[in-house]
Amino acid sequence: MLRKLSIRNFAIIDDLSITFEEGLTVLSGETGAGKSIIINAVNLILGRRANAQMIRTGAETAELEAFFDVPSQGHLSQQMAEYGLDASEGLIVRRVISRNNRHKNFINDRLVTMQLLNTITDNLASISGQHAHQRLLKEEAHLQIIDQFGGLLRLRSQFQKIYQEIKQNLQELEHLKTSQSRRKEQLELYAFQKKEIIDAAIEVDEDQLLEKEIMRLRHAESLFQAVKASIDTLYDSQGAVLEKLSDLKNGLEKSIRIDPALSSVGKGLADTIYQLEDITEELRTYLQTIHMDPQRLEAVEERMDLLTKLKRKYGGSIADIGAHLTSVTNKLEAVENLGENITQINCKLADFHAQLTSSAQELSKKRQQTAKKLAVLVEKELASLKMGKTRFSVFFNTVTADADLSPYLTVEAHGVNENGQDRVVFMIAPNVGEDLKPLAAIASGGELSRIVLALKAILAETESVQTIIFDEVDAGIGGAVAEKIGKKLAALAHHHQIICITHLPQIAKYGSQHFRISKKISSGRTQTTIKAIDQKERVQEIARMLGGDTITDATLRHAEEMLGYS
Repeated sequence: MLRKLSIRNFAIIDDLSITFEEGLTVLSGETGAGKSIIINAVNLILGRRANAQMIRTGAETAELEAFFDVPSQGHLSQQMAEYGLDASEGLIVRRVISRNNRHKNFINDRLVTMQLLNTITDNLASISGQHAHQRLLKEEAHLQIIDQFGGLLRLRSQFQKIYQEIKQNLQELEHLKTSQSRRKEQLELYAFQKKEIIDAAIEVDEDQLLEKEIMRLRHAESLFQAVKASIDTLYDSQGAVLEKLSDLKNGLEKSIRIDPALSSVGKGLADTIYQLEDITEELRTYLQTIHMDPQRLEAVEERMDLLTKLKRKYGGSIADIGAHLTSVTNKLEAVENLGENITQINCKLADFHAQLTSSAQELSKKRQQTAKKLAVLVEKELASLKMGKTRFSVFFNTVTADADLSPYLTVEAHGVNENGQDRVVFMIAPNVGEDLKPLAAIASGGELSRIVLALKAILAETESVQTIIFDEVDAGIGGAVAEKIGKKLAALAHHHQIICITHLPQIAKYGSQHFRISKKISSGRTQTTIKAIDQKERVQEIARMLGGDTITDATLRHAEEMLGYS
């Protein structure tokens, strides 16, 4: 339920705050005072797109904030918890509109995306104004009303799940049939790739090993010369390093016998000689591995070229080639089993189609039963709103089955869409002797207002939103009809918080809370203000609504009488 609405620097509103109560709240005021601005503000709170033109002249930003009570066990509190929002202290929605169009949205002081804002506010409030009237003229809204009134939304949801399963399986079937038409071509391609990779008999890290071998073969002569020169210098040539170190060691041994302090130096020198002898041996062993073999070099380079070609073709590395082999092996198996897979999907589709048929027929049957009950109630509600002779009916038709529609998406030769097999149209005859005609073709503004209200009254106990805002509910009506609408709104207020913007005193008098919206000029600027009015002020406002700017003793007495104060 909406508890508080604050608006700053929005259109001609400087700064105002409204606190709402349960029951029926009435907002009244002269034409142009800013009543529509309040509706626009609530629409923005509920997720409508904002633009910088809404900002009050001279300000850089506009700010809208609304506080809603949140039932602790309701769907909204669960939904908020899913997104990490604490609902224990209610829901605060704040929108900041900037001239640079970098608008910001906050829920409980947390910055959120437009998508999350729309998700959270989806069922917070319903605004029934000109938009609702126009929506009622669209036939797709009629089916939603039937399903909501009949408690059929769960059954429709079950149908939609089956419908989506069929759509997904049809897409998979189409993919398999396309693959089947190319089966021979695919089999040849996958078989060739598999054979090419297997025949290559690639070993793990083979490319790295080949690169090293190529380097050795290409530089075998220079490697041989460098290693041979090292061996000669260390051991083989006259005056070699080891020979000199051995002479040095022998000479030092005499000095060690004289002074043992040199023994560590002698040991170090002996160790060095042993290490150099080991190094020389390793060099000789390595020398035996050096081969100047042009034929081997050519063979290794050819092998390396093959691996490079396969890497370029199948992914860039030896590992990628192995992964591609696994992939084509699986694809070969899938292509070879296409017929079996197509049969399996057709079996699944047949099963889903049986479920679809059963679900669509059950849904259609219950819709027709619901439509009859709804028609009776609408006629009764309209009678209470001074449309006593009106006939109301719901016309059923089936979804057209196009020539290219899959048989799995038909029921007894009729098509289905995501909502079932039915198309419905609200039919009305407001005047005696007239034929029933589609609502969109015949209803006037005043009649539409009453039909919207009648449907709201009927759907009151099934409507998921707690707050309903009526704007232009009094369009095209007056007198006794307005009186009836006021009573109807008061009755609706037993089920919902009702906020009604009206210019008719016959409606305004039923409000349990009454705000007056006015416009004034201050410091050369136009401002909209809103004020909760007390009993005395309410008499004045009702009198204004009755007689205009000139308030007489007669209009005041009439206002008091209407309010039951006399």
